[in-house]
Amino acid sequence: MVKPSKALDRVLVLEMVRVTEAAAIAASKLIGRGDEKAADHAAVEAMRAAFNTLDFDGTVVIGEGERDEAPMLYIGEKVGCGIGTGPKIDIALDPLEGTTITAKAGPNALAVLAIAEEGGLLNAPDVYMDKIAIGPGYPDGLVGLERTPTENITALAKAKGVKPDEIIACVLDRPRHEKLIAELRSLGCGIVLIPDGDVAGVIAVTNPDTTIDIYMGSGGAPEGVLAAAALKCVGGQFQGRLLFRNDDEKARARKWGVTELDRIYKLDDLVKGDAIFAATGVTDGSLLEGVKRRKGGCITTESVVMRASSGTIRWVRGEHNKGV
Repeated sequence: MVKPSKALDRVLVLEMVRVTEAAAIAASKLIGRGDEKAADHAAVEAMRAAFNTLDFDGTVVIGEGERDEAPMLYIGEKVGCGIGTGPKIDIALDPLEGTTITAKAGPNALAVLAIAEEGGLLNAPDVYMDKIAIGPGYPDGLVGLERTPTENITALAKAKGVKPDEIIACVLDRPRHEKLIAELRSLGCGIVLIPDGDVAGVIAVTNPDTTIDIYMGSGGAPEGVLAAAALKCVGGQFQGRLLFRNDDEKARARKWGVTELDRIYKLDDLVKGDAIFAATGVTDGSLLEGVKRRKGGCITTESVVMRASSGTIRWVRGEHNKGV
């Protein structure tokens, strides 16, 4: 059982929703406009401004990149109006998870963040991560990255009481997954191929309505930590292993304190102790509805916020009547 954190005061649960709402609303103005950078910039500015109204001493441990790459919400940036006085909070964030999706008006773009006490989140470098995730209700260690896709699908099907060809997997639609997709199809598995947005893809395994049983394949390591935070709140299993293409990426990992380059990380390695996860839909998706602009200037949002220590999931529908 995860013990509640005093630093993550209950008021922060709904405050985190306000932060993701602000980012989502700002990004939504650029849906379908074909400008990824402008959409991301709008979300970043709005999220940073919202953070700086909160009375905590926040440090971005997963953000938009290193300081020389990102003018705002960079790794190591301090946010909040309680710097030096408020509770120390580590923050993992993606103000717009799905920049291409937003630019093309596709599904599953999110504004997303996770917070934990200082030292509670892995400082994952901006490299790829091999990932596998399943929902709650299965024996611990049922699937793992040390096994082949066939072994994992067979074990999951047996635990679920079905045949392998009744398992549905979610995989990012990338050329690097060609062999994985071929192996899954040789088993008869259904495959949901997603263009982007693997945070939503991982979380989908926890929602029976999606019919997705397992997430497999590689994606961004920062997104892996964000997804792991959500799974820690609602249950489920997740493993991640960092993938390095060159020595520069290995050096970047060591810079952020990652020394075991071949390590397989489980949930409690990625997210220690209590955590809060929040997301707001930018475009409609499997997890959340997107931002809608109604007649009369009303803007509606749909968000989810979760807390690990309580296992609470809150679905929040917002009506913003002053216009944003």
